[in-house]
Amino acid sequence: MEQVVIIGTGCAGYTSAIYTARANLSPLMLSGSQPGGQLTTTTEVENFPGFPEGVMGPDLMMNMQKQAEKFGARIEYQQVESVSRRAEDGIFEIKTNTGTIESQTVIIATGAAPRHLGLPNEKELIGHGLTSCATCDGAFYRDVPVAVIGGGDSACEEAMFLTRFASEVFLIHRRDELRASKIMADRTIATEKVTPVWDSQVVEYIADDEGEMTKIKVENLKTNELSEIDVKCVFVAIGHVPNSKFLGDLVDLDDNGYIKQVPGTTSTKTEGLFAAGDVADHVYRQAITAAGQGCAAAIEAERFLADAD
Repeated sequence: MEQVVIIGTGCAGYTSAIYTARANLSPLMLSGSQPGGQLTTTTEVENFPGFPEGVMGPDLMMNMQKQAEKFGARIEYQQVESVSRRAEDGIFEIKTNTGTIESQTVIIATGAAPRHLGLPNEKELIGHGLTSCATCDGAFYRDVPVAVIGGGDSACEEAMFLTRFASEVFLIHRRDELRASKIMADRTIATEKVTPVWDSQVVEYIADDEGEMTKIKVENLKTNELSEIDVKCVFVAIGHVPNSKFLGDLVDLDDNGYIKQVPGTTSTKTEGLFAAGDVADHVYRQAITAAGQGCAAAIEAERFLADAD
């Protein structure tokens, strides 16, 4: 019987592991299909506190793992299939690809995967001119042209943010008007550095010999005309998919699949089940905010166990 099982090993998961391990709760972490989370697919991270020269995403995750293991956290590379809670004693049963684990509490830190277009060389270009976070990566693309794919508020926010750095921001949208709120759409279109590319979709990412993004091929959906646009980076802003479906009715989800937390906490509607990081955060989606929620979830789990004794 485990006291704490943490599902997910990104910033939220590792931070909750550090805190629960230091509380002598010997947490068990289940890594899932992407150990280390989204930061393992990025290159340099410049906005995580404590690294004035920046840090490589995989290095940051490895350091967090070592820190968690130093205090007694255990990591197993298992894929969670479902979670249930026994009515008679409140114990959680976590079914994985190798068996079933029982635990008194569970922290969900499974994150959210950015939606992509599914183009052939997409995976290879992530971190090499293809990203889904302007806040994370925008400063790397100063005085060069970039593109944003999408037409909602998030796409507009990304485009507006990128105008601080890029020489030009191509905003590529499948329709002839943005889906964003009117005030956001009007403000974005009126911005000098933003160039809308209407009724269009990206059909190919083109890399140079070093594997870095150099241009995109775009198809006009009304004329079927193909054209190429020189860009150094593409920011995909067509939404995220929270990794929350495996929880069934243990949690309430919002319209986009994010776990609903009890206001002011990381608790869910199920006692002893906590959610931290991008799986519950559709607003910030930053490494540092995920880490903060991981800390909060750990403290709340520790208090829950203390109250149960």
